[in-house]
Amino acid sequence: MTITGMEAGGVLKTPFGTVRGVLFDIDDTLVDLEYAMTTALREVSEHLLPGLDQTGWERFGRIFTHETTHYYDRYLAGELTFNDQRLLRGRAALGHFGVELADGEESHRWLTAYSRLQPSYVRAFDDVLPLLDLLDNAGIPYGAVSNNVHDYQRAKLDGAGLARVNRLVGTDTVGVAKPEPAIYLEGVRLLGTVAAETLYVGDNRMLDAEGSTAAGLVGVWLNRAGETAAGFEGHEVTSLSQLLA
Repeated sequence: MTITGMEAGGVLKTPFGTVRGVLFDIDDTLVDLEYAMTTALREVSEHLLPGLDQTGWERFGRIFTHETTHYYDRYLAGELTFNDQRLLRGRAALGHFGVELADGEESHRWLTAYSRLQPSYVRAFDDVLPLLDLLDNAGIPYGAVSNNVHDYQRAKLDGAGLARVNRLVGTDTVGVAKPEPAIYLEGVRLLGTVAAETLYVGDNRMLDAEGSTAAGLVGVWLNRAGETAAGFEGHEVTSLSQLLA
């Protein structure tokens, strides 16, 4: 990236038009949450799955991170606590390999160990800090809008070295989650921009790209894995570095 995409006066030229502010999703957009989750999961579960090969661990992580997100949706809907959904996802992943995580002390130990370890593995993607440097230098305000509560995500950003992302909207900020328009628009308000001149970037095609676009922002799908999405006609990049390409 170079600063050729910038103009004086806090205006950013992107392949998707000219904008005056940028909002980001957090998990698997700014920080590599999947790496943190799968690494911590393996560390706290190896004694329950001795001899599991690498393919097995990849399957284990996939179940937890991608195939049990309906439990997270129930957390967002207020049906489960955050720890409840974590435990149910862990049980589902272990159960796939014939291991039952018993109620009581065993579940408590597993959940406590995972909750302690996972934050230590959270790290920013390599393309984040260079982009934030350019935005700072150009006077472009930026922030984050997340489908988790403010304080939990604040600690996550700080732990990943992203304290400079100081404008943050969580699900408890306005009482709704993505893709409700109000949560994106609160981010726009914090930036002091208008929706039509605010870029929103995230790894979830429906919640981030399509949801923010429906709210009037310039939504961009950060498709790091290069997945194919039939019928998707919105904006798409595979790296944050492409935002100024």
